[in-house]
Amino acid sequence: MTSWQEYLDKEGHPPVWPYPVNYEKEQEIETDVLVLGGGIAGCWAAISAARKGVKVALVEKSATIRSGAGGPGVDHWNDCCNNPLSKVNPDEWAQRLANNSGGYTCGGVAREVQCRENYDALIELENMGGKVRDTEDKYKGAEGRDDKTKFMISPRYNYNHETNTVIRVWGSTFKAALRKEALRLGVKIYDRVMATGLLNEGGVQGARVVGAMGVNNRTGEFMIFKSKATILCMAGPGSIWVFNTELAGITTFRSRAMSGDGQVMAYKAGAELTMMEKTGTLNLGTGFKHNWYGGAGDASYENVRIVDANGKALPVPYEGWGSNLGQMARGGAPGKPPWEVVRDGVLKGEYALPFYGDFPSMPKVESDVTWGLMIGEEAICRIIVDTYNASGFDPRRDQLQNYQLIEGRSMPQWRSIDGAGARGGILIDDWNMRTSLEGLYATGDQLPASGDHNLAATTGRYSGRKAADYVKQIAQGKIDKAQIAAEKARVYDPIKKNEGMDWKELHAGVARTMQYFCSEYKTESLLKMGLDSLNEIAENYVPRLFALDPHKLMCSLESLSTLEYSRMIIEASLARKASSKFLTFDRIDYPQQDPPEWNKFLTLKLENNKVKIGERPLGFWGNMKENYEKYNQDYTGVYKGK
Repeated sequence: MTSWQEYLDKEGHPPVWPYPVNYEKEQEIETDVLVLGGGIAGCWAAISAARKGVKVALVEKSATIRSGAGGPGVDHWNDCCNNPLSKVNPDEWAQRLANNSGGYTCGGVAREVQCRENYDALIELENMGGKVRDTEDKYKGAEGRDDKTKFMISPRYNYNHETNTVIRVWGSTFKAALRKEALRLGVKIYDRVMATGLLNEGGVQGARVVGAMGVNNRTGEFMIFKSKATILCMAGPGSIWVFNTELAGITTFRSRAMSGDGQVMAYKAGAELTMMEKTGTLNLGTGFKHNWYGGAGDASYENVRIVDANGKALPVPYEGWGSNLGQMARGGAPGKPPWEVVRDGVLKGEYALPFYGDFPSMPKVESDVTWGLMIGEEAICRIIVDTYNASGFDPRRDQLQNYQLIEGRSMPQWRSIDGAGARGGILIDDWNMRTSLEGLYATGDQLPASGDHNLAATTGRYSGRKAADYVKQIAQGKIDKAQIAAEKARVYDPIKKNEGMDWKELHAGVARTMQYFCSEYKTESLLKMGLDSLNEIAENYVPRLFALDPHKLMCSLESLSTLEYSRMIIEASLARKASSKFLTFDRIDYPQQDPPEWNKFLTLKLENNKVKIGERPLGFWGNMKENYEKYNQDYTGVYKGK
């Protein structure tokens, strides 16, 4: 493969754009259900709707075969409460998940659906061709493997088999199986098309959603999709506070292309969002640090014991856990957290750095499970396994260095909203997973404090069938030509010039503003200064944004989404005049943590293009078990076949 520099050295000029460019040329598509985003949630939504016999179109700005946070794979299938080995009640488990973080979660609807239908989705996926069991007995004898069902229960994620709700899976097989099934069912897939805006009936903000608009990021063609129902299945943003494309791993766990487009489109259309003030700390690869999985540590290394440079084992946070530092960082024993115990031990000379994951001390089958299945199947880890193996790493012989304590935690001004549970999102207004706008549904990462792979799968699956039922009862809405013209003018503005500000510079400016004015330190004056700074960027620098080809046009539009998402965060942060440990939200000028009068959801929406703040009580979704059963009387349970 020729590198970019090698091509320049040989040819003396950049490559010629390889596709025909048709800026502003329109293509109009009409469908019943429009799915925006072809990741895990989007594929499931499309399949579920198509099974109901309605016409479905799926729009994905990358390639559906591997796109999305879970596209490359997944190793854990969590909260699988109805599996035959489970020891929990699905309704009780859903309530427990909804109560986590003080009740600030994606809501009772998503959690109840997740726990009620999780196993059904897994079996349906298996029937499509996804691999979920050790059918070849490759890992026979491994802890947690059930010889009857051949499921691989994750022992430590289930707290030594107290719950049996987490199953190890071969997630790299999932996305290809989903795409194949969607095509078999007649779903029309539009790859390399970036959705940029929703269509309101009559062009009125807050009115029924009747479709969407977008741009082909290879040809530049403008796409107009007319639909009876639209399901937002896109990703949250990944790099708001820290941005540098020249450093390996860009900035976060997820692709920079995940820019919060869905939440921004919903907001501009008049939908309500909530928990937009919630953030987390950036604990993943930033270019200055190793990627989360780059050394033996958290998550998929769950059963690897960590030892110091002299072979001394580190303490474990829970009985039965491997002593991995990622789990230590989350808490553990009474008194001082294990993470701090280890750090104090290093400073006192009780433990010698560096630390290592002690693969050779593990039974071979356990080592094979961790390296071949867990690390090998996780979304971002295949390249790690392949690279290390090619370099001669052998888990039966070699230890793998752990970098977490040496590199430390990220600076507190390096915030993040791309981790599970760390972001705000679109408010779900009823038990059909509809938003506050008629005709618009939201799933997966579009939800506030969303979960992981299985929540995306189950909520996508659920919303698809609900949207399909809706479209059978309603006619196509009327789109507004003026709204389309306005969106075209916005979308194509960067290609009207050939010099000015590149998208990277704009994005970096937004990130620096968020570091300065909306990070660890939050006060009324700082937040207002931040909002002023973002408004200045919008007024003075966005008009200078330019793009030389359709791909750079897409990147420019993503940066504009990042800018708008950042304004939403600051607006919500100004509205919450209290601190909250559950939202990892600290106001210096309002230091009291979670005062009772502020234990509520704040909502954010545009009304006549003016920001309007509202509120909802915690638990506003009502009795989860009763409502689920009320609105799903026709649900037949486990998927029986094609």
